[in-house]
Amino acid sequence: MADMMWAGRFSKQVDETVNAFNSSIAFDGRMYRHDIQGSMAHAEMLGDCGIIPKEDSLEIIDGLKEILSDIDSGRLELDPNAEDIHMFIEAELTKRLGDVGKRLHTARSRNDQVAVDIRLYLRDEIKEIRALVRTLAVTLLNMAKEHTETVMPGYTHLQRAQPVTFAHHLMAYVWMLLRDMERLDDTAKRMNYCPLGSGALAGTTYKTNRQQTSELLGFTAPMPNSLDGVSDRDFCVELGCALSLIMTHLSRLSEEIIMWCSWEFKFVELDDAFATGSSIMPQKKNPDVTELIRGKTGRVNGDLVTLLSMLKGLPLAYNKDMQEDKEAIFDAVDNVKLCVKTFIPMLSTMRVLKDNMRNAAARGFINATDCADYLVKKGMPFRDAYKITGTLVAQCIEKGLTLETLPVDEYRKMSELFGEDVYEAISLDTCVRERKSEGGPSPEAVKAQIAQAEKALETE
Repeated sequence: MADMMWAGRFSKQVDETVNAFNSSIAFDGRMYRHDIQGSMAHAEMLGDCGIIPKEDSLEIIDGLKEILSDIDSGRLELDPNAEDIHMFIEAELTKRLGDVGKRLHTARSRNDQVAVDIRLYLRDEIKEIRALVRTLAVTLLNMAKEHTETVMPGYTHLQRAQPVTFAHHLMAYVWMLLRDMERLDDTAKRMNYCPLGSGALAGTTYKTNRQQTSELLGFTAPMPNSLDGVSDRDFCVELGCALSLIMTHLSRLSEEIIMWCSWEFKFVELDDAFATGSSIMPQKKNPDVTELIRGKTGRVNGDLVTLLSMLKGLPLAYNKDMQEDKEAIFDAVDNVKLCVKTFIPMLSTMRVLKDNMRNAAARGFINATDCADYLVKKGMPFRDAYKITGTLVAQCIEKGLTLETLPVDEYRKMSELFGEDVYEAISLDTCVRERKSEGGPSPEAVKAQIAQAEKALETE
């Protein structure tokens, strides 16, 4: 029982299965650096406020620095039997400093301690994830620069719809990722308030300086309510939402790459380093990376649901249920980082099969809207032009023709407004080139998008 720092109230040893069930060091051990960071700020404040002797404060800080160095170097291993990372570090400090080490937890609870640890940890993780998402956005943007003239079919309902360029398609994902970065920034901004000093739930009778610890740890300000300080996990949910959206965007692009790699599309080919084969079919080249990303999206979404479900019925303030926040948000963080890190080189080595894209765009009557617009520009109401063009498409299907090969006489039977110039109006290059509206797929419009996105990335 002596190993448990809260043992005074209890007359029996805790059952071993309960100890194992209660222990969190297997997953919160990754926060050792942040736990020590928070403890050093707390110790400095205690000494400056005269709550403990200044020399004890300095000795505690030096002791914590040594423990950090020893863990980093591997000289000190985390004890898997410890209750959590907080108790492990405090016990190690007490073992090294004796009574001086026992002073560290003055005016502090594990409730506000863990609350500050997870904020510090996730704050660092957000920076890393944001940098990865930015790199992915830049990768897509650079690919777009190379394909402003690469014509491909755009789809609705997975049916060929209108001609676009591969650059235009890629830029849609760049804008998604830029929004993802903004969401990470917003989450970090709201997360950056310091719960340290909230105590178990009702603050403390000691004359602490919460502003000092907040500033030492780089927070915007102390959290204004001690109950909220220890029970708030909104930031975990917000981050979970942002991570789920990142994964959703990766999953959507993964789905497209999976289709594009198939023989039915054959728009792209993955580098051999980012594909796998079959154990029985020697011809197979499988896009397993994208399939795994698509699958892991469900896992990250599940982590978000775990967080929401954990919080929905909790009264204030701290409850042990909240220990479940870490495994869920850590899993989401780990999987997003893994997926983005893998996605970047996979995309940058992917081969784009331009001719196949263009050939697909040449089929499926994706210039039908342009045919209708041709009549509109000559004075016909759009709905009449729409009906005529639909009739022409039906005739082409019946005769095995395309709008490009349908004789002009057949056009004129439907309307005298048709002339030989219709073929130029419905050519793929014209269809793409003339879609100059802001945000459209013309090379001119896409280059403007690229410049806009580059500016956003440069000025952030």
